[in-house]
Amino acid sequence: MPTQPSKELERIPNPKPERDYEIEITTNEFTCVCPRTGQPDFATITIRYVPDQWIVELKSLKLYLWSYRNEGHYHEEVTNTILDDLVRTLEPRRMTVIADFNIRGGLHTVVTARYERTTEGSARLAAD
Repeated sequence: MPTQPSKELERIPNPKPERDYEIEITTNEFTCVCPRTGQPDFATITIRYVPDQWIVELKSLKLYLWSYRNEGHYHEEVTNTILDDLVRTLEPRRMTVIADFNIRGGLHTVVTARYERTTEGSARLAAD
């Protein structure tokens, strides 16, 4: 059976939860569809995070990102949705998602969304 896109992100135990270290994952194969024109949007997605107890299982991340291919999304919305889903699954100490969309119509868009767990244990989400 061939692999299919999926919205299900999987996590695996962090091998060094006592240490602050950063993981960076980049793909230049992200695609979605402009909800206004139906034209394809292509982006390089960079995910940087400091894990706590969990790290993302990479094949599930690949299938998750693939699941957006035929869906209509604005750049800002899809970037924040990816961050929200990853934070919900991994509960990291910090995370940043950068979506660098290819130029279309003469416009180049880069959306950066950040999450940081505060010292009180609550979370803070921010979008640039």
